[in-house]
Amino acid sequence: MSQSFDVVVIGAGAAGLAAGARLRAAGVAVAVVEAAERVGGRAHTDVAAFGVPWDKGCHWLHSASVNPFRIAADELGLGYYQRGNRQTRATHLGDRWADAAERQAVWEAIDGAFAAVKHAGEQGRDIAASEVLDTASPWLRMSRHWLALMSATEAERVSTLDYVAYSDTAENYPVEKGYGALVLAVAARAAPDLEVTLGCPVERLDWSGPGVALDTPKGRLSARYAVVAVPTTAIARGRLRFAPDLPPDLAEAFEALPLGSAEKVAFQFDRDVFGVPPVTYVDTIDLRDPSRIPVNFTLNPFGHAMAIAQLGGANAERLVGEGPAAMVDFALAALVDAYGADIRARVLRTATTGWVADPLIGGAYSCALPGKAHMRARLAQVVGDKVFFAGEAVSPHYYSTAHGAHETGLAAADAVLARLARHAA
Repeated sequence: MSQSFDVVVIGAGAAGLAAGARLRAAGVAVAVVEAAERVGGRAHTDVAAFGVPWDKGCHWLHSASVNPFRIAADELGLGYYQRGNRQTRATHLGDRWADAAERQAVWEAIDGAFAAVKHAGEQGRDIAASEVLDTASPWLRMSRHWLALMSATEAERVSTLDYVAYSDTAENYPVEKGYGALVLAVAARAAPDLEVTLGCPVERLDWSGPGVALDTPKGRLSARYAVVAVPTTAIARGRLRFAPDLPPDLAEAFEALPLGSAEKVAFQFDRDVFGVPPVTYVDTIDLRDPSRIPVNFTLNPFGHAMAIAQLGGANAERLVGEGPAAMVDFALAALVDAYGADIRARVLRTATTGWVADPLIGGAYSCALPGKAHMRARLAQVVGDKVFFAGEAVSPHYYSTAHGAHETGLAAADAVLARLARHAA
């Protein structure tokens, strides 16, 4: 496979596909290489498990009114479910459903927790989110659960200053046929002839010469420029090595922006066991047992007889480590509390995720550690005027999202194109 290109893009997730498609559409000689045996990265819609699409990774069009993927979905005729800001939702308390006053109290506690974290960040305080939570709140477990879902990690590892940098319009729309499918469709529309070499991890990127050289199991590639669009873990853990080493401040930044854990457990039933409208959201918290971690569900997604549980933070990482059966048992116990033991017999199939255990990815999405929010900006630097970085972690205001990754991929491609144009002039 030893070949020479203008640009090599490493990684075929949302960022790598965006960069590769932009470069290919511009007529540049570009190679896109992907370590996995599929494209999409953390944007992955699975159809095989249930015969209907469900997103193992990103699912919601966050900040939908300004999200380029929402515009693309409209143009491509791909539907999504529109809903407004989070409202008080049905909440099961372990042995009964919460009444209206309790639902309101839960919502206010969650909203108050997010507001406290945001306020600390707005004051310029780069501290752990746990330092500003109301520890006396009877709903503290629920607030911590939601913060773990949003940040993919525990409050002790969430930087308040990084948190406030995220730009959110509170419009989060799930994609009917899958966000992963939408990401692939957008790339295919931009460059129908874009080719991706799968099963081709880059082991070493040498940027010591006039261009770059990449060592892969399929041979050595050379190029004038490289766009590196891999998770922060791939670099922090040394899976992708650089020669010479990355500048110390940049290497430090990859360490400071680890991927947390956000996982899912999906159930398919033989019939509708919930009797609720399509795309119904339910929270659960067992007030009888303070040791149980809350879990929330999407019920009957787009009319399918399914339930999808969202797990976050340390609880998600622990359950992945214990295996799929433990994940299923954990989520099903909450459903049984709320809807009765009879639903056990109605389960047809189950599926689980394991992003945190995937050696090629290693987690969900990035969150700066306390005291290190300023390091996210370092990922935008260009190494040797030839190595560019892209991905959700690189986005200053839309990190942790597919559209943030997409936009950084486009920005990296445009920066390369500008340099190629200067050299051609």
